[in-house]
Amino acid sequence: MKKASLEITPAEWQVMRIIWTLGETTSSQVTTILQRKVDWKTATVKTLLRRLVVKGALSTTKHGRGFIYRPLVKEQQTMDMVADELFTSICERRVGKTLIHIINQVPLSKKDIQALQEVLKKKAVTAPDEVQCNCVPGMAMDNCGTD
Repeated sequence: MKKASLEITPAEWQVMRIIWTLGETTSSQVTTILQRKVDWKTATVKTLLRRLVVKGALSTTKHGRGFIYRPLVKEQQTMDMVADELFTSICERRVGKTLIHIINQVPLSKKDIQALQEVLKKKAVTAPDEVQCNCVPGMAMDNCGTD
């Protein structure tokens, strides 16, 4: 069974990262934190929060004149879902190069690197010599994924 997709914009990701970190928060707390990074007005933050509620990413509870926002989706599961969607959308022959690019671009702890090495060692046992192109079913695509 395929998981339901949750499309989150880059701006919404910034809001979600704050709420995932805090566990629950108000719009004014989110605005205060975001204003240290970006110059967004309170109305912009409230619009983003409202969109995330509509998308099913956040819940709200009335608290005085405002609301308390809590995540309805888990951070790691959401990141995994987005990564899965990306990697099922690109040519399978380009996945390895894309992963290498990502690994080169992001900071990783020694623990992360060790875990990656262990996963790759296990995966190498059953890995094919070459991954087949999945762009056009049934066609040999010798040039696919070679740039």
